Amino acid sequence: MNKVLIIDTSILCVYLEVPGKDTCGYNNNQWNKQRVDDLLKTEEQNSTTLVLPLAAIIETGNHIAQAGTKRYEIAQSLAEIILKTAKEETPWAAFTEQSVLWDTQGLKNLAAEWPKLAGQRISIGDATIKSVAEYYASKSFTVEILTGDAGLKAYEPITPAPTPRRRKS
Repeated sequence: MNKVLIIDTSILCVYLEVPGKDTCGYNNNQWNKQRVDDLLKTEEQNSTTLVLPLAAIIETGNHIAQAGTKRYEIAQSLAEIILKTAKEETPWAAFTEQSVLWDTQGLKNLAAEWPKLAGQRISIGDATIKSVAEYYASKSFTVEILTGDAGLKAYEPITPAPTPRRRKS
């Protein structure tokens, strides 16, 4: 089964070393630049596809624009990742079906679901990242949301156990 790793804003900010956003996590799950780099290298070696949701691009861009220093340099680094994603350079892949999240039915679904999620402190960006993860899970991918946010991580789709094949006698 192919694996996709959905990259959340918190991890992307750590990866890019956005000032004030260069660590994230909770309890015993703290993330820093070295840990993110090590994990992404391992996942790339395992042929995992890295998915960059539109919400993560927008939110990270906002954090970069508000940073106290190195805005241009970090913006250049994000732009390079966006280009790799758009070109689908391994291991990056664009979530090209994101339009289903923003069509009429997708917006109706978001409007119906998000108020409850907001009550649980899940942002609208995280709600769309959750939808991206659910999309890939519905296509039989093993899905992991790479995030420093425990609330979003709790919405990671559970991968169903593979159906055992019968042996021929």
